[in-house]
Amino acid sequence: QVQLVESGGGLVQPGGSLRLSCAASGSIFSILDMNWYRQAPGKQRELVAGITGGYRTNYADSVKGRFTISRDNAKNTVYLQMNSLKPEDTAVYYCNAKIPYTSTLNAWGPGTLVTVSS
Repeated sequence: QVQLVESGGGLVQPGGSLRLSCAASGSIFSILDMNWYRQAPGKQRELVAGITGGYRTNYADSVKGRFTISRDNAKNTVYLQMNSLKPEDTAVYYCNAKIPYTSTLNAWGPGTLVTVSS
């Protein structure tokens, strides 16, 4: 079982930056597909960015060019660098881990709140 804990959320002004971190337990982190999702009030949870064990990345169109996902396998941690933040980026951000090509694992962190407001 993999446990996930996010950190780094908070209040930031429009145009500002934040870096989210997600620390994972266990010994299989390097093979996991790691994803960041977000859920804004009254909206469905949506995929923001993902990174595979082979470091392939993908992004939602709404964050391309502003957000960067990365991972440090030595620290069992995945990051989401968020730049040029907009009020519409306000949401609870969730870390997610999956074992590729199987449904064996679909782990979620408790989430961290990001509020973009002046």
